[in-house]
Amino acid sequence: MARQAENKLYPIQHYVRIILIISFSALVLDFMISFASITIVKQQSARDLRDTAYLYINRINNDFSYISHFMGWTLANDENIKVMAAHGPDETAFLKANLSLYRRFVELQKSYGTAYNFFLYFDKKNYLQNCAPMGMTYTEYQALQKQVGIYIKDKVYYEKLYSWWSTVQLAGKFYILNIVPYHDSYLICLISADDLIRPLRQTNLGENGYASLTSEDGTRVTSPISNKGELLDVKPKQTAFPDLLRTKTTVNGEFTNASFYVKLVIQFGAFEKIMIAQLLIVLLAVIIACSLCFIMLYFKNKVLQPIKNFSYNLTFWDGDGEPLDIRSSKMFELEKANKQFLNLVKQIKDYKIDIYEREIEKQRIQLDYMKLQIKPHFFLNCLTTIHSMAQMGMDEEIQQMALSTSDYFRYIFQNGQDFVRLEDELEHVRIYLEIQKSRYRDSFVYRISQSERTRGARIPPLVLQTFVENAIKYAVSRDNEAQISLDVARELTEDAEMTVIRISDSGPGFAPDVLTKLQDGQPLDQAHGTQIGIMNTVQRLAYLYRDRAAIRFANREGGGACVVLYLPEPPANSTGMGA
Repeated sequence: MARQAENKLYPIQHYVRIILIISFSALVLDFMISFASITIVKQQSARDLRDTAYLYINRINNDFSYISHFMGWTLANDENIKVMAAHGPDETAFLKANLSLYRRFVELQKSYGTAYNFFLYFDKKNYLQNCAPMGMTYTEYQALQKQVGIYIKDKVYYEKLYSWWSTVQLAGKFYILNIVPYHDSYLICLISADDLIRPLRQTNLGENGYASLTSEDGTRVTSPISNKGELLDVKPKQTAFPDLLRTKTTVNGEFTNASFYVKLVIQFGAFEKIMIAQLLIVLLAVIIACSLCFIMLYFKNKVLQPIKNFSYNLTFWDGDGEPLDIRSSKMFELEKANKQFLNLVKQIKDYKIDIYEREIEKQRIQLDYMKLQIKPHFFLNCLTTIHSMAQMGMDEEIQQMALSTSDYFRYIFQNGQDFVRLEDELEHVRIYLEIQKSRYRDSFVYRISQSERTRGARIPPLVLQTFVENAIKYAVSRDNEAQISLDVARELTEDAEMTVIRISDSGPGFAPDVLTKLQDGQPLDQAHGTQIGIMNTVQRLAYLYRDRAAIRFANREGGGACVVLYLPEPPANSTGMGA
C-alpha cells in the first residue's frame, strides 16, 4: 500500500491547483510583508529624523550654554559694564565703554550668527542699550524694553525666568529670550523663533510635514511652514471618508534649560504607492505562475527531484562536524554546488575563528574608548577663558591657565595603562580643579586629602575626574560658594582591605529618580548625550576589577551629593602595575 501511494500519479489539474493556491498565499503574504515593511520604513525614517532633531537640539544647547556663560562672565569681569553703569548714556566714558563692549559682541555674532541680538539693561536707569547689530524693528525694540522692565519687577515670574531660555512675544512676533543678571545690570540675548527653527525646516518631512517650536503650555510660537516655504493648514479636516493611507508621525524634542520644545510632524505619501506597486507585481507573478505550471510538471523529475535529494543530504550536516560525502549528480549545476558547499564549510570554520578574535579586540577597543572619552566643550571653554583673560590683560593668569590645560590634556592622551599611581590621579584632579577655579573664580573651594597608608596605591585612570566633573556641573553656581572634598583612606571591609575614596560637594545633590537608579544598579537615560561618564565609569570598574569593586551613591543630610568608591587591589594580569 505504501509503494502504491508513493508511485501514485496525479493529473495536471492537480499541479495547477497547487500552483494557484501557492500564488494566492504568496499574494496575501506579500500584502502583509508590504504593510510591515512600510511600517518599519516609517519608523526608521521617524527615528532618523528624531536623531537629526537631537543633533540640532544638542548644537543649540551648546550654543545656549556658551552664550549664557559668556554673558555671565562679561557681567562679572568686564570693566566696560561698570563704566557704563556709573555714567549717563550721553557721556563720553559711557560711549567709549559701549563701543568696546559692542566690538566683543560683534565677534561673538561672527561665531554664532547675526540672528542673535544682545542688549544691556540697567534697572536703576531703566535704560536698554544694544551691544551688537540688531535684527529687529524699532517697535519690537520698544516692546522689549517694556517687557524686560516688567519681568525684572515681577519677582515671581523673574525667578521662573532666571537662567532659562523662554519665549516672549514682541509686537506680534515670537522671540527666544535669555536674561543674565548681575547686581543692577542685565545682559539679554534675543533670537527670533523662526530663525532658530529654520535649519530643521530644510529637512524633508514629507509634502505636509513641518517643524515648529512649541511653548510649555502648548502654544505654537512658529508658523507651520513646509520645506517648500508654503504655509500649511494644520487644523483637522472633517471628511466623509477618513484618509487611512496618509498617516503622520509626531516627534518631540526638548531643550536643556528652556521652556519650549521642538515638534516635528512627518507625513509621507509615497509609502502607500510602494504597496500598490508590490501588489501589482505579485498579481503579474500569479499570471506567470499559471502559465508555467505545465513547464514545472515536465521539470519535476529532471530538476526538482535531484535538488530534493541534494537538500535532503545537506540536512544531515550539523554545522560542526565534517560534511557528508554527497552523491554525485548528472546535473552540472548540482555537481558545482557540491564543490561550493565543501568550500563554504571551510570558510564558515575560518569565519568562526575570525569572529571570535574580532570580538576580543572589540572588547578591548570599547574599554579604551570608555577610558579616553572626553567632552570637547571643556577644551573650548578653556580656550574661551584664556581668550577672555587676554582681553583683560591678565598675563600671569594666562600663563598658569595655559600650563594647567597643557598638563591636563597631556595626562589624558599619554595615559594608555589600565592602572596608574593614585598620586598621579590626584594631581590630575587638582589640575582640573585649578582650571575650573580660573573659570569660576571664587564660586567654589576644594580640599584633597590622602592618608599615608594609601601611598603607592594603583587605581584606573580618569575615574575620579568623572565624579569631580559632576560636582562642578551641579554644585557650583554664582549664588553660593560651593565646597568640594576628596578624601582617600584605607579601610578594612568584610572581604579584604580596600582603598576608599569619598567625593562630596555642597550642591543640590542627586535628583531622586537618578539616585534611585544609581543605588539599584539600573542604567541611566543617555538619550540626550548626558550621564554617559557615570555609566562608563561603573562599567570600567566592573570590567577591570572583575566585579569586586563597589560604588555607593547618596545625598548628604546637610545638602550635596556623596560618592564612595571601594577599590580592591588590581588583578595580577592588569597593565600599568609599574610606577
